[in-house]
Amino acid sequence: MDTLKLLELLAHPVRLRIVHAMRGGRALTTAQLCARIPDASKAMLYRHVDLLAASGILEVADERRVRGAVERTYRLRLDRVVVDADAVASLSPDDHQRVFATSMAVLVAEFNAYLARDNADPVADLVGYRQHAVWLNRGELEEMIGELRRVILPRLANQPGQDRAQYLLSPIFFPIEQPPADPGTE
Repeated sequence: MDTLKLLELLAHPVRLRIVHAMRGGRALTTAQLCARIPDASKAMLYRHVDLLAASGILEVADERRVRGAVERTYRLRLDRVVVDADAVASLSPDDHQRVFATSMAVLVAEFNAYLARDNADPVADLVGYRQHAVWLNRGELEEMIGELRRVILPRLANQPGQDRAQYLLSPIFFPIEQPPADPGTE
């Protein structure tokens, strides 16, 4: 699947939330996904799971009969949701805008779903949503991104466990507009 088709497929908040829910090697049934994403209707989740499965992003990990119906357990195919640097470089500004807007919609939906839980405790759960404006040259930015990757990538392999909660981590980098130079300082 080419990059633009993949991004268009994932450029829907419910589909992207399904992908997030299944990261970390989780195999889930559609019913379990409904429990994880309660603000989406069951019919909507089934439709999006079918679409993701038909495109090869999800695969059937198991099937079993439950009260005369077939219950499927799905697994995320990580190799199908990778967007490499060359693919990102091929995107137009409009493509970037669409992908970013979807990502932000997913962040808002995930955060609202978290806050709607009875046991939501942002302080105890160490919830953070800070922004920092830092001055970096290209080399410093690349170094910082490399450092973050070295910290984050090994943790992506963590499996679910009794003492683990799944966190959504969303680093975002972009340069902000610089104010025009003060004519009196030149």
